[in-house]
Amino acid sequence: MTTLITGADGYLGRRIATALAADDDLVLAVRAADNAELNRKRAKLAHLPGAEVVPADLRDGDPFAYVDPRRITRIVHAAALIRFDLKRDRAEQVNVTGTARVRQFAERCGDLDRLVFLSTLYAAGRRHGEVRETRLTDAGFANHYEWSKWAAEEVLLASDLPLTVLRLPTVIAEDDSGAIGQFNVFHHTLRLFHQGLLTLLPGDPATPLSLATAEFTVDAVRAMLAADPGIYHVCGGALPLGTVIDTAFTVFERDPAFLRRMLPRPLPCDRAAFLDLADAARRLRGGPLQPALTSMLPFAEQLYLPKTFRTDRLRAAWPGYREPDPVAVIAAATGALLAAPVERRRHAAAR
Repeated sequence: MTTLITGADGYLGRRIATALAADDDLVLAVRAADNAELNRKRAKLAHLPGAEVVPADLRDGDPFAYVDPRRITRIVHAAALIRFDLKRDRAEQVNVTGTARVRQFAERCGDLDRLVFLSTLYAAGRRHGEVRETRLTDAGFANHYEWSKWAAEEVLLASDLPLTVLRLPTVIAEDDSGAIGQFNVFHHTLRLFHQGLLTLLPGDPATPLSLATAEFTVDAVRAMLAADPGIYHVCGGALPLGTVIDTAFTVFERDPAFLRRMLPRPLPCDRAAFLDLADAARRLRGGPLQPALTSMLPFAEQLYLPKTFRTDRLRAAWPGYREPDPVAVIAAATGALLAAPVERRRHAAAR
């Protein structure tokens, strides 16, 4: 197999490339503004001997001009902008139109066996209740990121390609050890609670949260490459939001210094109260609270929209399915978060 991976230098792209390197010939597509950046990314992927690293910017009209479609038998489309505060035009340019360009290239691959698209559980948008592993209708969206991933699914599902759509959860740790390879809204929110900057809990404590490790997610991608095409939810058992927060605070409270600060566990608040808090922080300006709340705003609505993601198809298609213990992973990731030096957190957040 010759597998093309888009976004191959990204967080999951690199890990998927590493997982496939032993069995596949790899063509790794990376975005690079110039030769200097391309060379830096080639050096970053040099641990994959034999892999070809090519420039590919999904904003270009023909991003795969350097790739011969006759060689490609599998594509893993991992490239995307992943931020809840994306502007609509940027989300559309990269996540939607860029995916259409991946589709156009895939349609030129005469021997294509599989196109795997890494989507997100958030493509379900504002719906609540049970979500099945099927094509989704437009239920409205809390932010442009959610909309763009749903729209990208629609672009691909309208084709006749051998397509697998994997809806991924939020990845909070590398593996069961809790080691953190990439910081995201989960970690930033826990820091606010730990620092005492946020004493209200936006969301319904009963809302299930689907969190996962990179190891589980990459294993799922490998398994689904061998399974029948279709739509799969890549997640294990979800935990209620209240349990997630209690687990994190149990870790916080192991530290005597934290206990001496006598910070209370956050109280749940309704959406209107959270919006009032964010507005008050905006008016005060300055300090770490206002930008932190601003980053949470496009995401927080989901915490009031409880969903249960069915995984029947995933479990049936993945004989080696092993679900990480979600409480243990959250506890381990919280411990790793507190142990991470501030400079490392800043560096990781900027990547």
